[in-house]
Amino acid sequence: EWFEALILGLIQGLTEYLPVSSSGHLAIGSALFGIEGEENLAFTIVVHVATVFSTLVILWKEIDWIFRGLFKFEMNSDVINILISMIPIGIVGVFFKDEVEAIFGSGLLIVGCMLLLTAALLSFSYYAKPRQKENISMKDAFIIGLAQACAVLPGLSRSGSTIATGLLLGDNKAKLAQFSFLMVIPPILGEALLDGMKMIKGEAIAGDIPTLSLIVGFIAAFVSGCLACKWMINIVKKGKLIYFAIYCAIVGVVTIVVSQLQ
Repeated sequence: EWFEALILGLIQGLTEYLPVSSSGHLAIGSALFGIEGEENLAFTIVVHVATVFSTLVILWKEIDWIFRGLFKFEMNSDVINILISMIPIGIVGVFFKDEVEAIFGSGLLIVGCMLLLTAALLSFSYYAKPRQKENISMKDAFIIGLAQACAVLPGLSRSGSTIATGLLLGDNKAKLAQFSFLMVIPPILGEALLDGMKMIKGEAIAGDIPTLSLIVGFIAAFVSGCLACKWMINIVKKGKLIYFAIYCAIVGVVTIVVSQLQ
């Protein structure tokens, strides 16, 4: 229904950038509505693409500079770091996609456990005080990419994992926030393309979703994604991630308890 699409779209847009796990919250929201993820693949693709568009809008200056370098065949450090960060998630997507999708069907217990892990990562990065670096190195980009690859698990926040990892490495907070959001664009678009091809070939269920619901979900995810992306950059600069750690811990415990009561 359109109101379910509105709520799930808002959840996706907000939680894609806030360090609380969009996949985990979508799993929780879908469970509350009694929605099967496989039958709503089209909706998942739509809301994920919407969040990519929100990144393009908020970080357009940085993205424009990167693309100018690509078209001029000038491999600046930002382009190289993003390409390096894509290696781990690319390996996971190509060789372990089926195993990861099987984990997504494990129910709310795995989501709750991964939310607790997210809380631990955010807490550790908040209290750790490593020496600050001015720029993100290629080595750091690869390590942050490993964190993103691990965050394919539902409930383990992608932005939380990548930002926490970068903070522990001592990377510049402002540059780290932008890098974390830019590096997610290729994997999300690639995943959407692969899932779209599956639906075209009939290998996956598109779901009988009304067009209105898809439109509402897209708009909700785009608008909330723009707000969350801009908000999160400011939050990372101020280093106030401990509040999200507390939130993830509470939601994680509640999710685990509910999963055991079902």
